Amino acid sequence: MNQQETKQHKSNGKRKILLSVLLGAYDFAAVCVAYFFALWMRFDFFYSHIEEKYLYAFKHFILFYAAFSVLILWAFRLYKTLWRYIGLRELVRTLSVSIMLSVIHAVAISLIFWHRMPVSYYLGGALIQAGLLIGIRLSARLINSWHTRRALSHTAVNRVMLIGAGNAGQLILRDMLSNPGTRDKVVCIIDDDPNKRGRYLDDVPIIGGRENILAAVEKYRIDKIYLSIPSATAEQKRDILAICSETNCELKQLPGMYQLITGQVTVSAMKDVAVEDLLGRDPIRPDLSGVYSFINGKTVLVTGGGGSIGSELCRQIAAHQPKRLIIFDVYENNAYDIQQELKDRYPELDLVVLIGSVRDSRRVFKVFDTYRPQVVYHAAAHKHVPLMEDSPCEAIKNNVLGTYKTAYAAMVHGCERFVLISTDKAVNPTNVMGASKRLCEMIVQCFDAKIKAGKANEIPQLFTHEGCENADKDGTGSVFSSCRTEFVAVRFGNVLGSNGSVIPLFKKQIAKGGPVTVTHPDVVRYFMTIPEAVSLVMLAGTYARGGEIFVLDMGSPVKIDTLARNLIRQAGLKPDIDIKIEYTGLRMGEKLYEEKLMMEEGLKKTDNELIHIGKPIPIDQDLLFRNLNTLMNAAYANDDHIRDLLIGIVPTYTPVKNGAGSPTITVYNASAEVDKDEIHAAG
Repeated sequence: MNQQETKQHKSNGKRKILLSVLLGAYDFAAVCVAYFFALWMRFDFFYSHIEEKYLYAFKHFILFYAAFSVLILWAFRLYKTLWRYIGLRELVRTLSVSIMLSVIHAVAISLIFWHRMPVSYYLGGALIQAGLLIGIRLSARLINSWHTRRALSHTAVNRVMLIGAGNAGQLILRDMLSNPGTRDKVVCIIDDDPNKRGRYLDDVPIIGGRENILAAVEKYRIDKIYLSIPSATAEQKRDILAICSETNCELKQLPGMYQLITGQVTVSAMKDVAVEDLLGRDPIRPDLSGVYSFINGKTVLVTGGGGSIGSELCRQIAAHQPKRLIIFDVYENNAYDIQQELKDRYPELDLVVLIGSVRDSRRVFKVFDTYRPQVVYHAAAHKHVPLMEDSPCEAIKNNVLGTYKTAYAAMVHGCERFVLISTDKAVNPTNVMGASKRLCEMIVQCFDAKIKAGKANEIPQLFTHEGCENADKDGTGSVFSSCRTEFVAVRFGNVLGSNGSVIPLFKKQIAKGGPVTVTHPDVVRYFMTIPEAVSLVMLAGTYARGGEIFVLDMGSPVKIDTLARNLIRQAGLKPDIDIKIEYTGLRMGEKLYEEKLMMEEGLKKTDNELIHIGKPIPIDQDLLFRNLNTLMNAAYANDDHIRDLLIGIVPTYTPVKNGAGSPTITVYNASAEVDKDEIHAAG
């Protein structure tokens, strides 16, 4: 603390002492005045009419009583309270002390002077004393509030509508009124309770229910809308926010009941309305106790562990005592970030972070041979649709062959469960990325079927090299006799906030002043949050019996154009006025809508009503494995006609250019030779 700060600290200390002394002097005088006024009032305000015995008792007792009262008030810390922020608790405490002092006064004066004062003296003195003691303290609050309102009227630039006149709304309003530096002013309140309509809350009118929102925004020239109903369900919030989104106001809301319970209801606790609040359903909160007991004490491998889904998987797994957590990712920056986060949060965790590609079979085999993971969550994949349309061979190498190699390594190294992260774009795919993920689903289903049939030895090991990664080292096939891995896939839609998703792109475009680019005004997508996606993935590892495709009921699809406009409004801007929206047209391989199941797949319920299992579609397993070998050769030859081969392997794949029209199919020569050295170098 420097010299200036020390001087300021001393000055503040002296000011506090002075204020306490002045308040004590006031209390001393107030007590004397209260009981004199009560005695004077008893004799009709004629001093000469007061009987001598009463006047004698009063004069000889009141100074001692007043001094004693100040001492008691000090003992109850009533000179250390910030009275400009006085609340109900402080008022009750002051009233309680005043009543106690009045009782002491009545008993003491009777005992000392051996006669009773008039009853009106005791009652009147007690009431006046309480009024004076509380009044001076309450006046500090009122004066501060008046100054705040006056300052607010001069500085406020944002007119706020508050939705919710309950406890949370009252706390938000009073927090704003007690903050002279705020630039927001609540000018009206919305509440659906008909009993509150037409009333006032701290001089702010409650003008009606949600049906009045649009009219009130125009009438009161609203700039911001604060939603302060923490107990509302997701559907109720969705309905209210849907109305608010039709305005051009900035939207904020109180996160939830936790803030109300813990007393953290302040303007600073308000958060921007997230896009997931508009999805229209409650978050999926399945019972994960079975998942965590399954993970506890096991070695778990997460491929792509630095990505959006992979990193959240790592967080949830790390929180529930695995024997060891292995993060495998080709991108070292992401892997480093999640490594540092987990080391900080879980210092006792046995964490292994490895850099490598699932395309490198030798590296993958080395990882499985060294660490023997019991559960594998395979999240590593290329997922960007337009980029994979431009580089289809890379989608095959990474998604298809990377999945195959990782699944094969898991099978021959005694892994218990292998969970593939898939996508709704795998349903009737129109792009290479979706087709590659559908092929991944087919691979894990074929692996599972072969193992259940006791024919794991019939699964070819693609990209076999001479060396440690060769599964059947002794040539006897004994390694396949103990294969028991259960393979499942998990299919879900777009993940809010994930790397490469549309929402971060929209927010960047809005921050730059636009334009916001939407492919088509009618394009719709299903959305889910990252925690929901991860919960589903982890549940799949528990529900799995092998060969299933787990599907999440993601509620109603969201129109991307509406999503973009809501994001613009949430930023306090006007679509098409402040921020332009441009329609760029569907990109190669994009659909207007996404599907969750193919027509051939039936649905079976699980213990969670929002999680379903798609019935596996029959697949010619041996033909698929032969085609995969051909596809592998074409991918590493970087064949320009690889889409044609993919059409023959994935029956539901229909490539579409620019979202319309039919693909041009050429005949692919499956016997084409490729450079074997290039294949082996790739892994």
